[in-house]
Amino acid sequence: MSAQVIVVDDEAAIREAVQQWLQLSGFEVRTCASAAEALAAVDRDFPGIIVSDVRMPGSDGLQLLERLVELDRDLPVILVTGHGDVPMAVQALRQGAYDFIEKPFTPERLLDSVRRALDKRRLVCENRQLRRQVADKGRIESQLIGISRPMENLRRQILELAGTSVNVLIRGETGSGKERVARCLHDFSPRAGKAFAALNCAAIPETIFESELFGHESGAFTGAQARRIGRIEHADGGTLFLDEVESLPLAQQVKLLRVLQEKTLERLGSNKSIQVDLRVISAAKPDLLDEARAGRFREDLVYRLNVATLHIPPLRERREDIPLLFEHFARSAAERHGREAPPLAPSELARLLGHDWPGNVRELINAAERHALGLSSPPPAERFAGQALAQQMEAFEAQCLHNALLQCQGNITAVMEMLQLPRRTLNEKMQRHGLARGDYLPSGEE
Repeated sequence: MSAQVIVVDDEAAIREAVQQWLQLSGFEVRTCASAAEALAAVDRDFPGIIVSDVRMPGSDGLQLLERLVELDRDLPVILVTGHGDVPMAVQALRQGAYDFIEKPFTPERLLDSVRRALDKRRLVCENRQLRRQVADKGRIESQLIGISRPMENLRRQILELAGTSVNVLIRGETGSGKERVARCLHDFSPRAGKAFAALNCAAIPETIFESELFGHESGAFTGAQARRIGRIEHADGGTLFLDEVESLPLAQQVKLLRVLQEKTLERLGSNKSIQVDLRVISAAKPDLLDEARAGRFREDLVYRLNVATLHIPPLRERREDIPLLFEHFARSAAERHGREAPPLAPSELARLLGHDWPGNVRELINAAERHALGLSSPPPAERFAGQALAQQMEAFEAQCLHNALLQCQGNITAVMEMLQLPRRTLNEKMQRHGLARGDYLPSGEE
């Protein structure tokens, strides 16, 4: 959202004059005739400033200032009055006003104050966004576990996209965690408090697909005894997640495309258009453009769904994450079943690192659950020679370095002593595995 100036004055001629001055200087301006109207247009994340007259019927400018300070004390408010005096100016500044301008004033005086106020607001909003990103980074790491570079990149991309409203296509193999990624895109977005409606397109019979997606009115077809709200309408204001979207029937693709273009839908059996505001996150295993070339998917819908793409790396490409994930899932399973997870022997860890995990995280969860219940050992390695052995050794080395840095809180000297490595060798290994000392320092240290 761009920076905005809200001008509040009960006199239409003054509102229009100030609006014209500011717009000619390139500012986005909204006018309000009362304090109540201005308050309705502002929240704590409002990226602009307020310019308000003091003398107004009902709530005056000072009362508006008081309410705005309660909402956000860092929101710049410029007060304007034709009856100003020194005591009033002092009172307004003490209450939190950014500036005080007396009528009559020149456009230059107002523009100078507005520019400075907007610069201050921009810095405040940028700092808040950085603080949110730092907080979100810690929260998202508990949702998408892993120390590998591919997972670091994925988490960063999710946080960057979460703040936007663009539709996202998630690509990944079976069991790689596409719905978890979709959930993170929703949970770390401004839509987090709204509905997250998920639909697996491959699991719905084609005969009821339209009703499931768009809803229906009572009597729309045999057996439709009551009105039903579809998944799209349920997701209004929130996020619609379409898993295995490549299985969406062609007839429904046309109707979904219309919803995305016009932001309206019609329930089955109704001619009434219903406004919807939603973000669509899709997940697919095959390339949708290949599906379009084969005549199984509409190319125009591909471009609507695939504004941005996230690729989830398969587990075999981030083996250094396997020990962390296995331990997490085994501990969770043990707690769920009221027992302690048995320790993981080095030979079992080697088998975990050597397995290719065709079922990805879903397969790993199953193995961890069985381990927690003492039903079987982790799956046997599929390869123990050549590249697979090198991958195992690399992953194990990365895990050892991560654990040492974590235990020593980024103290390089302590890590050198623990691992009995010279400084140069440790630096080379940390660089190769993408490990940075700063990520392990206690909060507040540099």
